[in-house]
Amino acid sequence: MFAVIRTGGKQYRVMQNDVLKVERLEAEPGTTITFTDVLAVGSEGKLTIGAPVVAGASVTATVVAQDRLDTVIIFKKRRRQNSRRKNGHRQQITVLRVSDIIAA
Repeated sequence: MFAVIRTGGKQYRVMQNDVLKVERLEAEPGTTITFTDVLAVGSEGKLTIGAPVVAGASVTATVVAQDRLDTVIIFKKRRRQNSRRKNGHRQQITVLRVSDIIAA
């Protein structure tokens, strides 16, 4: 069984016991989060697509860790102007393990 959930402005296809990295959620490691924005649920050749969400469906996940991704370097240069700018950014993420998918 799989589900498509929406969080942080992105969509993720998840299955039970999947580990995924999503944009930071306010939760301590070890807590349980329930996603109700389930866009689609499928199993054994049967697919249920919501309009916009599947009524009664939910995905439960456990927070594994709060982490940060690798540094992304932003480098801008204007040629022949002796103008350079270098910035870096580390996106904060939440690591989740999907524990249960409930389809209504």
